[in-house]
Amino acid sequence: MQPPPNPLSVLVIDENRLRASVIEAGLRDAGYVNLTIVHDVVGIARRITEIEPDVIVIDLENPNRDMLENMFQLSRAVKRPIAMFVDHSDSASIEAAVDAGVSAYVVDGLKKERVKPLLDMAICRFNAFSRMVRELEEARSELENRKLVDRAKGILMATRGLSESEAYALLRKTAMNQNRKIGEIAEGLITAAGLLSPREGER
Repeated sequence: MQPPPNPLSVLVIDENRLRASVIEAGLRDAGYVNLTIVHDVVGIARRITEIEPDVIVIDLENPNRDMLENMFQLSRAVKRPIAMFVDHSDSASIEAAVDAGVSAYVVDGLKKERVKPLLDMAICRFNAFSRMVRELEEARSELENRKLVDRAKGILMATRGLSESEAYALLRKTAMNQNRKIGEIAEGLITAAGLLSPREGER
């Protein structure tokens, strides 16, 4: 029984046509129908921009150091799940693959039945990593907002004689009234206070 068609578009990069056909067969067996096979790695970054695939499978039969480095640079740039097959590798290359953001890296394991599990793993790891990065950015942003709000509260407490809770309530009320984030209100207040405060030499 054929699996249902998978809507994800997959780009396969493989200079060896026979090996590319193994990957293509594995993908088609798994229900992937939107496939693009590229045999020439020259200008591949531009091709990726044109094709805009959801997932990329790279097969390097016997990569030299320069080819691996080029593929790793590509991995850093494209921000998509990447599954990579190589015939030979060493610990330094595996480390470099992880650093480059390759989601799944398989050494000496190109078989038709392994293509789908590898692709699933690449997508899963990429999504998990993207979620972690997003959560880290949100945490940084929240910390930065908290610092801005604390500074703004300090300005209101000093200039208007408010308590900390009153200063915060005023910031929050202003944000609600203007339909803006409290961090934006705090930043605007800090900027205004900086403009209004006398400069050195003008006092």
